[in-house]
Parts: sequence; structure tokens; C-alpha cells
Amino acid sequence: MDLRERLPALSGGLVAFSAIAAFIGIAVVSLFQFGGEGALLSVASDPVVATVLRFTLMQAALSTLFSVAFAIPVARALARQPRFPGRVWLVRLMAVPMGLPVLIGALGLLGIWGRQGLVNDLLVMLGVSQRFSIYGLGGILIAHVFFNMPLAARLILAGLERIPAEYWRSSASLGMGPISNFRFIEWPVIRRILPGIAGLIFMLCATSFTLVLVLGGGPAASTIEVAIYQALRLDFDPPRAISLAMLQIAVTGVILGLLSLAGTPSDPGSTAGAAVRRFDGQSPLARMTDGAAILVAALFLGLPLGQVAVSGLKADLFKLAGERAFQDAALTSLGIAATAAVVSVTTCIAIIEARAALSAGRHPSPPARLFSGLLAASSSLVLLVPTTVLATGWFMVLRAYGSTSVFAPAIVVCINALMSLPFTMRVLSPAFAEHRARTARLAASLGMSGLSHLRLVDWPVLRRPVLTGFSFAMALSLGDLGAVALFGSENLTTLPYLIYSRMGSYRSDDADGFAFLLGLVCLMLALAGTRGTASREGGGDVR
Repeated sequence: MDLRERLPALSGGLVAFSAIAAFIGIAVVSLFQFGGEGALLSVASDPVVATVLRFTLMQAALSTLFSVAFAIPVARALARQPRFPGRVWLVRLMAVPMGLPVLIGALGLLGIWGRQGLVNDLLVMLGVSQRFSIYGLGGILIAHVFFNMPLAARLILAGLERIPAEYWRSSASLGMGPISNFRFIEWPVIRRILPGIAGLIFMLCATSFTLVLVLGGGPAASTIEVAIYQALRLDFDPPRAISLAMLQIAVTGVILGLLSLAGTPSDPGSTAGAAVRRFDGQSPLARMTDGAAILVAALFLGLPLGQVAVSGLKADLFKLAGERAFQDAALTSLGIAATAAVVSVTTCIAIIEARAALSAGRHPSPPARLFSGLLAASSSLVLLVPTTVLATGWFMVLRAYGSTSVFAPAIVVCINALMSLPFTMRVLSPAFAEHRARTARLAASLGMSGLSHLRLVDWPVLRRPVLTGFSFAMALSLGDLGAVALFGSENLTTLPYLIYSRMGSYRSDDADGFAFLLGLVCLMLALAGTRGTASREGGGDVR
């Protein structure tokens, strides 16, 4: 492939990289400009900010610890009991919190762990006079474990299922007990992948926004991202918001640096565990302990999700669906989500094609390798500069030009597209690489290029992963509250913003109904994006 043939892909990659760098760079530079000199020093000397930073790191550390500690016995139980009825559905249930809009999960947790929830009713029946309060550190930890334990369990389970079958046959022939099996076979596997899993969960919890905004108990239970939001929307203290945003960039930079040392855990998505036979899960004691771990995990995950459905069905859905506020918010959310998904998928494809063009030669030049590395990093820049920080930077930029509401939809679209870019890249990049490896030589020998190549070779194969990436990006955008929290107004109300507003005005029935409707939309998007996947996975032990 000569330079002339690679030029369109390289141009597309350059445009995508420039757009991402400009959008993030303008936000960050504006923070430095408006923040003035010594912003970080002023933050460091502020005792309130020190409290917020301490709480951010503490809740992230505890959330990571509890998520991993809960996930290990659950993953072991699922690995030792590969064929009990309902295992497939339980593992699928563990994937739901990862794609569930955070606000909907928070509503489900409020229904189970809230003051009038199931847990407090059980405590009263047991004679406990003091009801548990979900607001504050306890509630934040429960919510973070709810969302992150399934992720950890799936990654650990994938690692355990990759243990060769010979290990278990040797273990059985040597008569090794459960403790020896864990010490000599399972723990070495878990220990190898645990730093990456823990680092990923710590990063997700340290940058948590929606859960802390809903369940936080005030200044004593606030993360940096929530403090940024409060500084702008509640106190309108831009200098403090800017200082906090710069502190957030510094914190996420340090965490990402440590994460790069820990390695990246992988989730293969589906495995066929039937090839490995475990001999250590057959005793009554093993079955009992595994059953207890699986039951607790199923109740912990299933009850809040069931609560969302029950509360939603109790609401007058027809009345809520007929409200003008809902219809406007739904149209706004769908418009923003669809546009953000198009931008995300298009940008992702441009980056993938440009990197493929750069690596087409046998010996890519150092500038080509450097540009390829920058393109790869650009899709993950939003992890370094969180969405709330981006929104703060653009809020300060647009404030100088008058009302921010005029530009708000475009900013929310761009932030949502950037937010979903790392996940879209994970879906599309392997599919494009595999397709290119299979068809590149044949297409070149046939002289196919341009639209005919796209129509006859690319689209029939890549249509499904592109639609999966699109639906996933759209679902992420539909459930996002971070970007719209700063720019939301009566002129820009999305469904999550409407739900949060109704919760703030104590109209919980309306919030439950809207959450149920939003959950249905996200579920339909997930099903549409994965349509046909189940049939390919069927016939075995489907995860």
C-alpha cells in the first residue's frame, strides 16, 4: 500500500486526533488560565479540600478492598460449580451492573438499603432499633461494591477457568484439600491478575460522581468530582472548582501511572468451562459454602435490580410517559445519545484505520510509530481528564461568551462521545484487526478498494461490531449524569437529569417510573447491540 492509498486513512486519523486534543486541551488550558497562579498550592492548604481528597482516596480504597474480597469467593464458587442450574443467567446478571446507568442502580439500592427498604425492615424484625442509613460512607461503599464486585468476579472467574485441566487431575490424584488447592493452584492465578483488577476498580471509584452525588452525606462524604460540581452549581465559586479540577487531573494522572505498572486485566467475555473438570467442588461442605457465596451474590445483585422493576411498575407509567417533561427529556436524551454514538464510532474507526495505515509498511518510521502511539493514547485521554473536569473547563470558556446554555448540547455530545470512546475502541479494534488480517491480501489481489471494498468486503462482516459499539456508546450516553449536571437547565433536560431533579424534589414515585423507562430503553439498546451473539455462544457454557 503506497502513500496515496493510505492518505485518506491518515487524514481521518489526523482530524480525529486534532479534534480530541483540541477539545481536551482547550478545557485544560482554560482551567490553568482562570485558575491563576498558585491554584494547586491554595488547594493544598485548604482544609476542606484536604478532607475531600482524603475521603476520595479512602472510599476508593475501601470500595476496592470490599469489592475484591467479595468477588474472590464468588468467582471460586462459580469456577468450582460449573453446571448448577441458572449459572449462565447468574453470570449474565453480573454483567448488568457494568452496563446499567448508575442513577438507576442507585435507585434500586435506595429501595433495598434505604430507610424504608427491605434491609431496614428485616433489622426491625430482628429487634434492631437504629435503622441503617444508606447516605454517607456506608451507602457509597455498598453502591461501589454493587457495581464493581461483578466486574472483579468475572475477571477472576475468567482467570480461574484458564487453569489447565491437568492441574485439577494432579490435585485429585495427590488428594489435595481445599486449602491446598487455593494456596498452590488458585491463589497464584488470582495474585497475578489482582493488581490490575484492584487498580481498575480504584480508578473507577476515585472518579465516581453520580453515586456520591446521590448517596453522599454532604461535605463529609464528597469526592473531588462532586466537590467540583458543588463549587460551580451550588456555591458558584469558579476558583475553587478550577483548583479542584486541577487536583483531580493530578490524582487521576498518578493513579493511571500506577495502573500502567500493574498491567491490564482482560475479560474474554465468554469461555467454555466444560473442558475443565473440577474435582474439588463435589464434597457436601464445598457445595454448601459455594452455594452460600452464590446465593449471597445473587441476592446482593438481583434485589436492587428487581426493586427498580417493581417500583417502576408501581408508578403510573402511562401518565409519566404522557408528561411533556418526560417527552422533551426523552427526545433530548435520544438526540444527544445518538449524536454522541455517531461521533464516538466515527472517531474510533478513523483512529483504527489510521493506525492500520501507519503499520502497513514493513518497517514503520519512528514518526509513524510515534503518531500511532498518540492515536492509541488519544482514545483514553478522557480517563486522565474526567468528564466533570472537562465540563468545568468548557463551562469557564463559554462563560466568557455569555450564556452557556446555547453551546450546552454540543458540549454534552462531545463529552459523552469522549466518555464512550475507550469502550467503543475495545469493541471495534479487535474486530477490525481480525477482519483486516483475513481479507487484506485477497482484496488487494482482486484490486478492490473504495466503496466496492466497503460494500462487499467490510460492511457485511463489520456491521455487527459497529452496531454493538454504537448501541453501547448510546446506552452510556443515555445514562450519563456527569456532563449534563453542570450544563443542565430548563432548556437542556435529559432523562437522568429529570430523574435526579424529581429525586431532589422528593417525588420518588416519578423518579422510579422514569428510571424504569430509561432502563427499558438501555436494555433494548443492549439487546439490539448483542443480537445474534447468544446464538454463537449457545450450546456450551455461556457466560
